[in-house]
Amino acid sequence: MSETSAPATASAPEPTPVEAVIIGAGPVGLFQIFELGLLGINAHIIDSLPVVGGQCTELYPEKPIYDIPALPVCGAQELIDRLLEQAKPFKATFHLGQEVTEVKPLPDGKILIATAAGTRLSAGAVVIAAGVGSFQPRRLSLPDIEQFEGKSVHYRVKTAADFYGRDLVICGGGDSALDWTVALCEKARSLTLVHRRAEFRAAPATVARMRELVAAGKMQLVEGHAAAIHSDDHGGGTPKLTGIVLQTNDGTTTLQVAADHVLAFFGLHPKLGPVAEWGLELEKKALKVDTEKFQTSVPGIFAIGDINTYPGKKKLILSGFHEAALTAFAIQHHLFPEKRQFLQYTTTSPIMQKRLGVAGAGTH
Repeated sequence: MSETSAPATASAPEPTPVEAVIIGAGPVGLFQIFELGLLGINAHIIDSLPVVGGQCTELYPEKPIYDIPALPVCGAQELIDRLLEQAKPFKATFHLGQEVTEVKPLPDGKILIATAAGTRLSAGAVVIAAGVGSFQPRRLSLPDIEQFEGKSVHYRVKTAADFYGRDLVICGGGDSALDWTVALCEKARSLTLVHRRAEFRAAPATVARMRELVAAGKMQLVEGHAAAIHSDDHGGGTPKLTGIVLQTNDGTTTLQVAADHVLAFFGLHPKLGPVAEWGLELEKKALKVDTEKFQTSVPGIFAIGDINTYPGKKKLILSGFHEAALTAFAIQHHLFPEKRQFLQYTTTSPIMQKRLGVAGAGTH
């Protein structure tokens, strides 16, 4: 459910009291809904994007993920869909397309959360699950590139089938570039991978597969960079991309290759944005947390997923799920310090099964 709020006026309305607020609707933020729900805690979740899913949905919805427990392979969008289904019993309220502009502790111990759209919430606890913060792909730096972006020059793949039977040029040397090179090579009419160096930052097995495809004559690899674009622009109408001029690293060879589409994967510009102004302790543009509660330097404000840092931190979705579980127990204690905590299991706990809507579904 998406909520559109009225813009804030000069006299800001009283904030709506809620139990917990999650900032960021990526996979880790969605799993936090589930973990809080198991403990009987209702959540509101806010994201600046108009849809849930974070980077999974925005940047690589069809990219396969192989390290989710019990799912040998799972598409990124499929993972988001499964997490939403899992969290459905807990009826979280979603505020989408809203950037959080303010997170401020209040005198009564609650935390004020305000968005640019005018939403104002007073929460007992806040979980920041904002990934790398706001992110923008690093763009292809070529003259007049703007008129082709989103049409024939792309920084993400939403539907792989759009590129079948086409002449493709893929730029980059990381996982995204190599993953899509391998995935699209035998489905494209032609494919050229362009990278500035001989070394790649992608998984060794994917790099090895790419080199096999080159050796088999199914694609070409150019060590160099895109230098110019060619189009059929003759002064009228919308220009159509027809090719890319490539400059090899030695500076002596210029190639022109046919291209219907260019996919450029140069990574992201991670920007903390307003998070940096919320008075939380930072270390290398990440929020410092402890490993017992995943609490930040401000009591009642927690951080999970790629936006946090602690000794031994690994930026994996799997690690974020673990952090969400421990954070939920920490929030339960923060909200209800007098309540004795018991570790209950979904397989045997009647209370948890009732919350999940599966009470009496099995025998134990």
